[in-house]
Amino acid sequence: MTSSPLGHPTRGTTGTNRLRRNDRWIAASAAFRRASDPLVVDLGYGASGVTAFELAARLVRVRADAAVHGFELDPERVATANAQLVEVRAGETSFPADLPVSFSRGGFEVPLTGGRRPAVIRAMNVLRQYDEADVADAWGRMTARLAPGGMLFEGTCDEIGRIASWVDVDATGAPQRFTISLRLAALERPGIVAERLPKALIHRNVPGERVYDLLVALDREWERAAPLSTFGPSQRFIAAVTALRDQGVPVQGDRRRWRLGELTVPWDAVAPAS
Repeated sequence: MTSSPLGHPTRGTTGTNRLRRNDRWIAASAAFRRASDPLVVDLGYGASGVTAFELAARLVRVRADAAVHGFELDPERVATANAQLVEVRAGETSFPADLPVSFSRGGFEVPLTGGRRPAVIRAMNVLRQYDEADVADAWGRMTARLAPGGMLFEGTCDEIGRIASWVDVDATGAPQRFTISLRLAALERPGIVAERLPKALIHRNVPGERVYDLLVALDREWERAAPLSTFGPSQRFIAAVTALRDQGVPVQGDRRRWRLGELTVPWDAVAPAS
């Protein structure tokens, strides 16, 4: 294990169920489901180990052999998470006592012991305090630790997990997909996700950039689909996404994902213009 973990300490707190949308995405991903060793790293989990506990609890429903390891730069945060883990092991929480979770100190170098490589690295709300110019290097350092076929999921969400977006980055460090995930109940407009874009895109939400065009178009179709609100916000969102697809936007997935408030496009559809 390295003596000097790479990265800046995370500053945010950790809310229960804050990352549920990303948990669901990881659980459905090919990188996790097809992995020979379904180890998932929760990098920069925050002030509490709860996101790692929740992630593990969801993943073991898909694969009983799944495991989650949480890394934080701050030794106090690691100590807090390990103290919480003692409570889990003692059966004093709502999580199973044998939940496959562990914690240690580490950063972008992902210092797993024994040469083990994770199938997935999740880094939500980690790069928000970095400069955009630092993103590619951070992606490269993290993805260099992935197992073949592994994936990095890096992005941002709001404090209660109702608005989120992330990028899927493959083991070569190349971004593959961009996803927004929204709680549709009481949603005013999908474009609110602009406040929670990944660092690689958050400063690109301006005219002339692809991500700006995508969010403007999505808001437009959301408004056009307003009459479908009678049948619920999921039907309205499905109609908006379907309209984008029919206009040539390379939308991925199907109605099962769209009804969850998810919209995924290839990275090329939102990549910075320069």
